[in-house]
Amino acid sequence: MAKGGRRYPLVVYTHMINRWWPAIFTLGLALLALAWALRTWGFEEWRWFATAGVAGFNVFVGILLLILRKSAYVQPFSDHLRLATPLLRLNISYRRIRRASSANMGALFPRNTVSSWRAEIIEPLAKMTALVIELNSHPKSQSSLRLFLSPFFFKDKSPHFVILVDDWMRFSAELESMRTGTGSAPGQQQKRSTNSILSRLPGKNK
Repeated sequence: MAKGGRRYPLVVYTHMINRWWPAIFTLGLALLALAWALRTWGFEEWRWFATAGVAGFNVFVGILLLILRKSAYVQPFSDHLRLATPLLRLNISYRRIRRASSANMGALFPRNTVSSWRAEIIEPLAKMTALVIELNSHPKSQSSLRLFLSPFFFKDKSPHFVILVDDWMRFSAELESMRTGTGSAPGQQQKRSTNSILSRLPGKNK
């Protein structure tokens, strides 16, 4: 089994869910209060019961989104890169990867080229640096990928992924290390380096 490196949460998913879960959860609480009021005021049972059902669903979805907000991630392995979301898991072979380069999110998605709601989403992320992974071909059809992935994973129609993580430099270094076979995860490299230093200390081999 291929050894996996560190998991890097996908910032776009976390950011979008953070925008939605508080509103959905708050709406659920408000509907619960309304259901209680309807019951107290003597309305028909089906009215407050239906309102309570919708309220419970909203509260459940809000809590679920809160739990899942960091469940989308990328993770380098020794022979592939895993891209995972709650609805999709892709294993991208390194043979598909042509190159990886860094780019500013604001430059990849200029405000005047995207819709107003997308511009509103991208604005807080515009100054962050993403890693653009160019591919020979997508592991699945682009239409199916666009169905399950955010539009911010694609800057155009060429085969690639735009990956935005908090620590893009560490992710880039670990990805390159795994691709070239020059090492494992940064923590494992550091451990080997420490062991190597200790082995050279005077008296170590006595």
